[in-house]
Amino acid sequence: MRIGELAERAGTTTRTLRYYESRGLLPARRAVNGYRTYDEGDLRLVRQIRTLQDFGFGLEETRPFVECLRAGHPAGDSCPASLAVYRAKLAELDTLIEQLRSVRAQVGEQLLRAEAQLPEGPDPQCEFGG
Repeated sequence: MRIGELAERAGTTTRTLRYYESRGLLPARRAVNGYRTYDEGDLRLVRQIRTLQDFGFGLEETRPFVECLRAGHPAGDSCPASLAVYRAKLAELDTLIEQLRSVRAQVGEQLLRAEAQLPEGPDPQCEFGG
């Protein structure tokens, strides 16, 4: 298939596919006429990349999954290097969740302090009536 068909079937753009090619994630095969050509395996690669990016993985983080598929494995996450990326991403997410919990607790404490200092009844100087 040609690049336009691959882009359409993968739900992306030809520009994105050319970028994946430039980063070495998508093979650069050319037909005799010079057009890029792709097959169903390439579609699987692009879908794997897109899925991982939708989950928040960076493009380089998708590389082990792509290499796993290229090596002939049935899924991009059936190789040890892919599992290591999953583990690293989970650790990163756990850290972010803890940071967000901390910020949420601080904002909640600030809200409680602010509410405790409010006078009873509406404040004519507040835009929303306190």
